[in-house]
Amino acid sequence: MPIGQERTKRDTLNIRIKPELRGLIDRAAELCGRNRTDFVLDAARRAAEDALLDRTVFAVDRKAYAEFVARLDAPPRTNPRLRRSLQTPAPWEK
Repeated sequence: MPIGQERTKRDTLNIRIKPELRGLIDRAAELCGRNRTDFVLDAARRAAEDALLDRTVFAVDRKAYAEFVARLDAPPRTNPRLRRSLQTPAPWEK
């Protein structure tokens, strides 16, 4: 191990899996150039973050909430740059 690098302790996670699902995961991991462990851990981490973020509560005072609602209710402002982008054909449409 190079000087200055510490080895991170890792725990194990054991799961039971049907062979067809393991094969699916293995094929996807191979296509992504990753090993099964890294592929599954990344997918599990993203799912965990999404689950936690979906249940996050933001608490604000009345004034901040009123301003937020007012901005949601306000009519959209014109945006020439966005309009131009939406009217420009995609490269595959040319």
